[in-house]
Amino acid sequence: MKGPDRALYDAAGTRRDPIPTPTFPFFPARYSAFALCVAGLAASIAAVVLLPLAWLAWIALALFAALTGVGLHDLRQERHAILRNYPVIGHLRFLLEYIRPEMRQYFIESDSEAAPFSRAQRSLVYQRAKGEPDNRPFGTQLNVTLSGYEWINHSMQPTTLADHDFRIVIGGTPNPATPSGFTCTQPYSASVFNISAMSFGALSANAVLALNKGAKMGGFAHDTGEGSISQHHRVHGGDLIWEIGSGYFGCRNDDGSFSDDRFVVNARDPQVKMIEIKLSQGAKPGHGGVLPGPKVTAEISAARGVPVGIDCISPSSHSAFSTPVEMMHFVAKLRELSGGKPTGFKLCIGHPWEWFAIVKAMLATGITPDFIVVDGAEGGTGAAPVEFIDHVGAPLQEGLLLVHNTLVGVGLRSRVKIGCAGKVITAFDLARMMALGADWCNAGRGFMMALGCIQAQSCHTGHCPTGVTTQDPVRQQALVVPDKADRVRNFHRSTLHALQELVQAAGLDHPQQITAHHIVRRISDTEVRLLSNLIMQVRPGALLGPLDHQHTVFRMYWPLADAQSFQPMAQDLPEPVDHALAA
Repeated sequence: MKGPDRALYDAAGTRRDPIPTPTFPFFPARYSAFALCVAGLAASIAAVVLLPLAWLAWIALALFAALTGVGLHDLRQERHAILRNYPVIGHLRFLLEYIRPEMRQYFIESDSEAAPFSRAQRSLVYQRAKGEPDNRPFGTQLNVTLSGYEWINHSMQPTTLADHDFRIVIGGTPNPATPSGFTCTQPYSASVFNISAMSFGALSANAVLALNKGAKMGGFAHDTGEGSISQHHRVHGGDLIWEIGSGYFGCRNDDGSFSDDRFVVNARDPQVKMIEIKLSQGAKPGHGGVLPGPKVTAEISAARGVPVGIDCISPSSHSAFSTPVEMMHFVAKLRELSGGKPTGFKLCIGHPWEWFAIVKAMLATGITPDFIVVDGAEGGTGAAPVEFIDHVGAPLQEGLLLVHNTLVGVGLRSRVKIGCAGKVITAFDLARMMALGADWCNAGRGFMMALGCIQAQSCHTGHCPTGVTTQDPVRQQALVVPDKADRVRNFHRSTLHALQELVQAAGLDHPQQITAHHIVRRISDTEVRLLSNLIMQVRPGALLGPLDHQHTVFRMYWPLADAQSFQPMAQDLPEPVDHALAA
């Protein structure tokens, strides 16, 4: 580079950007705040010289010196253009951006605006958790004329139920394909509303303690999440569903492979009631994870069976099986090693043919899981890449409908219980999911809010303001375990009491009797339809014969599914057509 421009660039070719000289009349107005700080510094220096004993002068000197230093740093730093152009005052923009979520939550958003949970939903959880009245005066705040509004039809002959402790039995269903006649020898009587999978490490120790104590007091289950069973899960003895992820935490060899012996130690603990293999989760299906070494504390190391201070890796897929048939044998193996406890898996639906391949493997081997948990893409308590949160995985309604109808269509539905998770907060949420085919529901964020979560959405930062999702020992002390355990139990109890009232109003005896015929949806200003007329419903055994009259998703993808592989059988997939699962 030659000529006068040469002095504007350094040896690396980067343009030198010297601090502009603020000379009048060309002094930019954007430097006014910085200029005031400099003027204040000069004035405070003069005041200190003239009045050395005036403490206000010294305070002013310290303040303006600090602000002037900030301004000089802003002018010289190269990371933020806005600070170079607006020294000192530019920090106001970052402050407002930092507190924007709180300002929006407290002063701007409406009661019904969900992001991801509305103020009305959060308030309902808080009221029920605290044991406060949750009745609302002056009618609904929902616009009942909008498309998508739903309600449950009531009966002119309501029932009267003695209790709201609705339960289902998971496991122990007769299976003619096995010599013993049963797939499970230790069936579990589960509540229809339980705590969804959330690991210690993602949650604080006090959060785990409070959740498990609340589950113990309320008689419902607590899913460990793939982080395995920590010492905090064991203190109060609440029922556990042990989730086994691809990292095999709590049951792994040193090389990360599955360990039979270590699995048996945890699985046969009487506190563990069910075994759940995690295939994928709603927050980030198809995505593995890494817990950085500095976060792998001694407590996490003990729970997961990994070295302290070393990166803890969760692969995106399992190493214990690579085909649907192998997966079914793995299910049977875990059930046997656990001593006959209910064993199943959790997934968020992705490629339909992969799910169909799993079902075909059930038919081919005669091995069925005792339960399947369907995770909706709208679920997720942990942080995940934005693209995965927003655009990967089937939402709960579509995933649940596909799983339920497939099992009905091959005649296996009576042998496999279905759980679900994904933004389940209210009793109507539970009723609606049961109408779509679920036997029970799990909730993660609902129980987090019962602990005191304010939806600050800082779970991944370690700076959770309520101590729910932090490993900071000082921050998590704000979460008082006995008080929050009571709130967890209260939220569960009050929600099931509300479900009892819905079931009674519908003239039924148990939530499992709720079907899509009971739910009505508005589809336009002038038209409403029963949910049963809007969703896919497959007749029992229909998928075992010709598929000519079946839903498009079955006609397209069922023939491609192979029990011996997760890959489609055909080299070329059919031309894409509309195969909406809810149609």
